[in-house]
Amino acid sequence: MRPNRTDSASRRLLSSPFSLFALKAKLAVWLTATLCSGGYILAQGYPAEEAAGKMWVTDGFEVQLVASEPQVRQPVSIDFDNKGRLWVMEYLQYPNPAGLERVKVDRYSRTTYDRVPEPPPHGPRGADRLTILEDKDGDGICESAKDFVDGLNLATGFTFGNGGVYVLQTPYLLFYPDRNQDDVPDSDPEVLLSGFGMEDTSSLANSLMFGPDGWLYGTQGTNIQANIRGVQFEQGVWRYHHARDQFELFCEGGGNSWGLDFDAAGNLFYSTNHGGYVMHHGVQGAYLEKAFAKHGELHNPFAFGYFKHVPHENFQGGHVTVGGLVYQADAFPAKYRGKYFGADTLGHGVYFNDVITDGATFKTAFADKLVLANDTWCAPSDMTMGPDGTLYFCDWHDQRTAHPDPDADWDKSNGRIYRISPVGMKSTEHQNPAEQSSAELIEWLKSDNSWMVRRARLELASRKDQTVEPTLLSWLKEPTPEKSTLAREALWTLYSMDAWPRITETDPELINRLLTHSDPVIRTWTVRFVGDQYHLAKTEPEAITASKYLPQLILLAEQEMDPVVVSQLACTAKRIPAEPGLQLASRIASRMNILTDAYIPLLVWWAVEEHAMEAPELALQLFASPKAWENEFVRTILIGRLMRRFAGEGSSQSLHVAAHLFNTAPDAKSQQQLLAELNSGLKMLGKEQISGLPLTGFFNQVAVVKQEEAEAVAVKLESQATELSQTLQRIWEADRRNPLLLEILIRLSSDEALQQALQLATNQSLSVEDRIAALTVLEQVGDERVTAPLLNLIQSGEPEPVALKMLDVLARHYSEEVGDKLLTLYQEGDPNLKPSVLTILIAHPETTLSLLRLVDQQELPDSLLTTEQLRQLALHNMSDIDDLVRKHWGSIQAGTAEEKLAEIRRIMNDLRAAEGNPEQGKTIYKKICANCHKLFGEGNVVGPDLTRANRHDQLFLLTSIIDPSVQIRKEYLRYVLVTTGGRLAVGLLVEETDSQITLLDEKNQKIVIPAEEVDELTASNISLMPENLLKPLSPQELRDLYAYLQSKPEPQP
Repeated sequence: MRPNRTDSASRRLLSSPFSLFALKAKLAVWLTATLCSGGYILAQGYPAEEAAGKMWVTDGFEVQLVASEPQVRQPVSIDFDNKGRLWVMEYLQYPNPAGLERVKVDRYSRTTYDRVPEPPPHGPRGADRLTILEDKDGDGICESAKDFVDGLNLATGFTFGNGGVYVLQTPYLLFYPDRNQDDVPDSDPEVLLSGFGMEDTSSLANSLMFGPDGWLYGTQGTNIQANIRGVQFEQGVWRYHHARDQFELFCEGGGNSWGLDFDAAGNLFYSTNHGGYVMHHGVQGAYLEKAFAKHGELHNPFAFGYFKHVPHENFQGGHVTVGGLVYQADAFPAKYRGKYFGADTLGHGVYFNDVITDGATFKTAFADKLVLANDTWCAPSDMTMGPDGTLYFCDWHDQRTAHPDPDADWDKSNGRIYRISPVGMKSTEHQNPAEQSSAELIEWLKSDNSWMVRRARLELASRKDQTVEPTLLSWLKEPTPEKSTLAREALWTLYSMDAWPRITETDPELINRLLTHSDPVIRTWTVRFVGDQYHLAKTEPEAITASKYLPQLILLAEQEMDPVVVSQLACTAKRIPAEPGLQLASRIASRMNILTDAYIPLLVWWAVEEHAMEAPELALQLFASPKAWENEFVRTILIGRLMRRFAGEGSSQSLHVAAHLFNTAPDAKSQQQLLAELNSGLKMLGKEQISGLPLTGFFNQVAVVKQEEAEAVAVKLESQATELSQTLQRIWEADRRNPLLLEILIRLSSDEALQQALQLATNQSLSVEDRIAALTVLEQVGDERVTAPLLNLIQSGEPEPVALKMLDVLARHYSEEVGDKLLTLYQEGDPNLKPSVLTILIAHPETTLSLLRLVDQQELPDSLLTTEQLRQLALHNMSDIDDLVRKHWGSIQAGTAEEKLAEIRRIMNDLRAAEGNPEQGKTIYKKICANCHKLFGEGNVVGPDLTRANRHDQLFLLTSIIDPSVQIRKEYLRYVLVTTGGRLAVGLLVEETDSQITLLDEKNQKIVIPAEEVDELTASNISLMPENLLKPLSPQELRDLYAYLQSKPEPQP
């Protein structure tokens, strides 16, 4: 019987008038009453026995319910064991761990607990369990269930191998041995790894899978930080080798990933929650994008770039893809092979996508829908391929799919698992790989079904049966094209069996043959294995043995034509010693066909960066010689980054190398390029890199640099950059107005350069452009000495562009004197400057209070401040300010859920009353929307582009306008920044570099703050989009506006 979802606890949660759930629930009730008369009722929570029948399935396929509550509840991960039974991790403890106390919770639900729990069975006993489901009568429905282990506490993933079961229970990777396969652990679990993050239980480590190389791979999501054996990271892909007890971060970055797979060539794809994309392509040692302001910086501050999501065409569904896998079996028609299937949590279904090769990486494109649940409570949470090649997905199944209130009563009573198969597909007898002989498993490697291939490889790796090696080695000989996959399987299986060192020592020419193999996949993985063999060597003899193959890699780099092989050469260059690593990177950089590749340029840089400080002379020899300067790739990708790397290190050695690098520039244009990079690197010295996810303040941990710390940096530079300063001084003598030179020299403590910049800025005989350039320098690196001359000039009258830039400088170098003078300027000065002056005044509590007192004394009108500005004043957290705001403007707060619901009802009635005119609506759009939003190519980008938004859902669109803060996409969060000098700035975080933070305010104006001056940066739950936008509109204007908002773009001529 279906459980009653409106229990007393749920009613208590929904009763809060400020609750998002309350608003949605009330809207649902009202909509049901309103829309039922039209014969349309939204499906919400079909009973398990009806759900599969309500689903839409593409032609030729069917969906079958395999298991449901009470057997399965809160499924988060599913997979099949060697016996063909379906295992499911039930995440019943979510969202709070058992036995721990919350110490602190931030706005993103990141939680600090009172302690790290002990591993099971010694730690707190939780509600999670790993359950075995079995279909004993072959009807496709699992009628029996038993637990392999229960009492787990935040367990999110599992997999099988090496005579047991691997389990992720944060913060641990555990191994439960079960050598006799009786479904009872032989002992307490072995703790393999410790240190996975646990701050956010919707982002924990997950998706365990053995790779082609025999390593165990997994992901970790956003919002948490791991520290495993000294390796710190947030989201990314990691791997672990059980026999060698070695851990590595495979690649850093990504979204909140729940799902990982390898294609037929061993390429690693992992899922994402980032709207508009379905996956990342992870490669060895790479850095990938993440929401940096929220999730922290890359742990290498000198990465100077990252890979974005795999480009995707025609995105469909919700923004969360989970359990993504590449279909590699023959149960489905041949056209589905190689497609990337993803369970869509918010799209309530399963979609599949084309995967298209794009140089060293890939592109994806929406292909079609496979299943749509037609049920808003269906929330797919994982997907796997069964032994027979059919697909299975599990359904978390709940009314809510967003991050919960951690104190809410979560409905844990349900969960489902479904099977997707071709219509009428006959079941086949399952064969257990553990019961096959090694010779039979070799035959399994030839299968078109990747489940059989992977289990055979895993079983052979566990047995390490040397009798199969001759057969596998024979497959590695030059194959006919149809046999190339066998060569891949032979290579992967031999490596997984740990046979690689022995067979390469027995046959010293094997590596050379493999590096010239006709299959680029073989060449790619051979390059990778050579690099791994050196990088992971535990003894000196192992390293010496591995190093003898490095010259062959350098030779291959000069000849290789396949971009994937070249990209792996670059990855391997990062993992081998400095001298051969830089030589290998140099050979790749000399190629003419890699500059436009999406992956190779940064991979080469990361290899160079890894070794540049260890071997700087060799780096200059290879990448800063006259011949290297002629190389477009070196000139475009490497040499500027090298300058930034050396400058950003800030040591006497690195600045010495920077001076030598600067002297290699062949012409003035090249010098200017190096000056820009030098300046960027020097800016990094005012910024302290602290990794981690703090619970308050600046999520990136761009440290607060106090004045004395900044002065210490300057002293250090002055003493360590003598040679560099002398070099730049000589150039400056010939170009005294060069703004970049001025800025760098001031950073190097040159008072003469500071005075020169101030003289240029205040010289009224110079052009506006020259003065603004000098003022920009003072804004970046000036100090309090520049404010008095600028205040005198701005009060006496200056061209408006110059005066506005002067205000930027004064805002940066603010003092009490500056505040007093600007308050006078606001009252008596140029009206055109007043908006900018006001922005500075209300950014500081002292001048804010003075301004409000002038309003209180009726010397200034109360109309000078907008509602959004009044809300900003509350951020000062000063009672005198709050009192004056209440006295003159009342309570400045958003409407309640009830008021917003009434407004939605009113407007819905107006919209249904008559038709709207989209042409008239376009005019209204330009007036009230286009300042922040773009539609059909018109407007600004302060907010989301509406062209591809869900504009045809009238309720969604209306709710987003009436209550813009109810759901804010992370890229449009409103950030509040406080500088070390107390200045307050509010806007979207549009750019964050090593040296500065850029916000975009509601007027579409950029606010640039140097990173070293950032004291605190926090995201607000109040949208930049103002409320009550629609109130001034008449009913007909509302209809006109909506007619335009919901119209289709005009066809292009």
